[in-house]
Amino acid sequence: MKVVAIMQARMGSTRLPGKVLRKVLGRTLLSYQLERVKRSNYIDEILVATTDQDQDDAIVSFCQVMKVAYYRGSETDVLKRYYEAASHVNADVIVRLTSDCPIIDPVQIDKVIESYLSHQHPLQYVSNTLKRTLPRGMDTEVFSFQALKEAYEKADSKLDREHVTRYMVNNPQIFNLSNVSNSENYSHHRWTVDTMEDFTLIKQIIETLYPHKPAFTMEDTLQLFEKFPEWQSINTHIQQKED
Repeated sequence: MKVVAIMQARMGSTRLPGKVLRKVLGRTLLSYQLERVKRSNYIDEILVATTDQDQDDAIVSFCQVMKVAYYRGSETDVLKRYYEAASHVNADVIVRLTSDCPIIDPVQIDKVIESYLSHQHPLQYVSNTLKRTLPRGMDTEVFSFQALKEAYEKADSKLDREHVTRYMVNNPQIFNLSNVSNSENYSHHRWTVDTMEDFTLIKQIIETLYPHKPAFTMEDTLQLFEKFPEWQSINTHIQQKED
């Protein structure tokens, strides 16, 4: 069973264009996230799924330099892009990640994959986002290729095509949905990058933790907020926008 992490990435963010290639300590946010995802114990392959638009040539160039596999597809039909990308690499299980989560913890990714592997259902979907208990930025969805194919063939609304798993989540009578929850609720933390305030916070976290502990965990970051509680106010006012 081939487990493939497919990370969607594009330069055309409406609120912070080019965010995935912004740099901290001389490295792009995308490179930090890829480094962390590679630490998963279950992922066999990582694929960056970007668009066929000229502006995303920069992401392709990054992937080529870093020797990271990539796939180019539709900018607006992201469900189609994912289906084609998964088909291209013969994935059996897809780990869906978004490229705006540069400090995602591979331990949290693996908890979702482990939950997926413990289920036996052809149309399985497991995530840690159906009921949020983790900081935003730990978002992980895992589903079967068959579930992706079902969504690709059946979803017909514009929103369902724009958001890869929306059709799955909204049709629990078809898909076997499961959520991975944390014992404590940390969902008030926002560790994703969609605005300059988000980038400012992530930059401070990386600059503080990465030099002495590159493989820092979610718990390390939580301890950082105990030390610097004022950091919480940097981006708490930001409203999440699906991108």
